[in-house]
Amino acid sequence: MTDLKDLPTPHIVTDLPGPEAKLVIDRDLEYSSPSMPRVYPLVPARAQGCVLEDVDGNRFLDVNAGIAVNSTGHAHPEVLAAIHAQADNILHYCSSDFYLPVYAELIEKLAATAPFGGAPARVFLANSGAEAVEGAIKLARYTTKRNNILAFIGSFHGRTLGALSLTASKAKYRSGFGPFMPGVYHAVYGEQSLLHLEHVIFKHLAAPEEFAAVVVEPIQGEGGYVVPPAGWLAGLRAICDRHGILMICDEIQSGVGRTGKMWAIEHETNDAGGPVTPDIVLAGKGLASGLPLSAIIAKAEHMTWPPGTHGSTFGGNPVACAAAVATLSLVERELMNNASVVGAHMMDSLRNAQRATPQIQAVRGRGLMIGVDLPSHDFAHAVEQECFRRGLLVLTCAERTVRFAPPLVISSQQADKAVKIFQDAIGSVAE
Repeated sequence: MTDLKDLPTPHIVTDLPGPEAKLVIDRDLEYSSPSMPRVYPLVPARAQGCVLEDVDGNRFLDVNAGIAVNSTGHAHPEVLAAIHAQADNILHYCSSDFYLPVYAELIEKLAATAPFGGAPARVFLANSGAEAVEGAIKLARYTTKRNNILAFIGSFHGRTLGALSLTASKAKYRSGFGPFMPGVYHAVYGEQSLLHLEHVIFKHLAAPEEFAAVVVEPIQGEGGYVVPPAGWLAGLRAICDRHGILMICDEIQSGVGRTGKMWAIEHETNDAGGPVTPDIVLAGKGLASGLPLSAIIAKAEHMTWPPGTHGSTFGGNPVACAAAVATLSLVERELMNNASVVGAHMMDSLRNAQRATPQIQAVRGRGLMIGVDLPSHDFAHAVEQECFRRGLLVLTCAERTVRFAPPLVISSQQADKAVKIFQDAIGSVAE
């Protein structure tokens, strides 16, 4: 079979959805939970690199990577080789009760990447980002013997009840599911929140000594791919230090090389020019190139909970671990740099498009985590759908942002093609 990466893309040969896709969609809708918000009628059959082909033979250029999950691209040969080799040996044995060689290999690699300024780290592996958030809440409360958690408006940390209690990106995610976990407070993401924290929340609502942790995305994901002001994360770290509060960085979408560094927090420095070091980092999405895996990476001094206090039947599944070991090797060896280089190129291309396209109101991001603001929610949604019809897979977030989070293997030529299709789609919607 011909490699998809060698075929012209995009290449649309049917109406969308095509006849085979309609059959799958009709079957799906008869039985699937209506809670899942399908974005457009895409029915993928196979994929390679940044190219995805549907069941009718239509080919798409993928710049959403399954919501920033397929970090090494679709079907990277090194990742596939690692998966096949591990599957030939053992598919599963519970890592909470027994020892698996590939589990030990992966957590050692993850600990070595921890942005803790050289402090030793320990790692717990789970299945999803939300599960990592839930575990981090437990760990912070256990370690500090405090209850309260601070999160931020615009944040997304998952849909399970504890994670949803922190999530504040869209009201519809929370509607109908309360009451939520007690002890959760929210501040506005960005500069003014530091004053709000000290002079409103800590002064009038809850004493700082009652807060176990601050949970923050170094770049907000669902909230609009928002990069915080320079110095804000350092200021937040200083408040945590002052009051004995743990700083948890949710890097589920921004981590594993997406921003051009292993962790987005590594872009930040304090007033002395040193690194801003969190106490706990959460990883997921792109960690295993598409297999379900997440991680809680904590300073060893904080991960002291005894046996039986936390576990997971499937977390750290050996096949997912093998995929993650291969993923981290690729990211460290080449893809982190590609994210930096191609990300800068794509940002420049989008800013050039902005000068010629009045509907593009802002372009921001780091590496291959780029958000583009359009005039309104409806306009952004229409552009997302028009891109799909033209063979480009993008996703919206926040109120009116289109996000570009392609596989980290994307080339400059593919990035230019994506920007051109995006710009043409905007023109078509504007007309």
